[in-house]
Amino acid sequence: MKFKNTTDDDELEINLTPLIDIVFLLLIFFMVSTTFTKESRLKIQLPQAEGEKAISQKVPKLIIEISSLGVYAVKGPDDKVARQILNTSTDALQRVIRSAAENQDRDKMIVIIRADKKTPHEAVIRALSVAGRLGLTRITFATESQPGEG
Repeated sequence: MKFKNTTDDDELEINLTPLIDIVFLLLIFFMVSTTFTKESRLKIQLPQAEGEKAISQKVPKLIIEISSLGVYAVKGPDDKVARQILNTSTDALQRVIRSAAENQDRDKMIVIIRADKKTPHEAVIRALSVAGRLGLTRITFATESQPGEG
């Protein structure tokens, strides 16, 4: 019976190809399945106006942002980021505002409308109308202070 000669200097090698394949597959999996939190803030240039500075109060605030194209985003008191509304119909805006104002005292809630200076008038009136229908009566508009104001 012949046995294999164990005195040969056979070097053991670790094949890294399967390991690299698995690492790349995991990398691709995590890249595809990861959702990055993107704040859905609309780019808004506020109009300039004179007035008193807002007093910061501990009241719930509902912010309605309207872009220059009439696209809405709503941020409720409990939301971390604004929810952009793809459908600009009155019904869609009403559903989003109603859900954002849920579990809040609507008599104390302040609605802040942040409309771009080039926003169509119709989009602002639609937001005012929906807020009024939902019983939100404390409404204000966000503006920038004019240059030179402190």
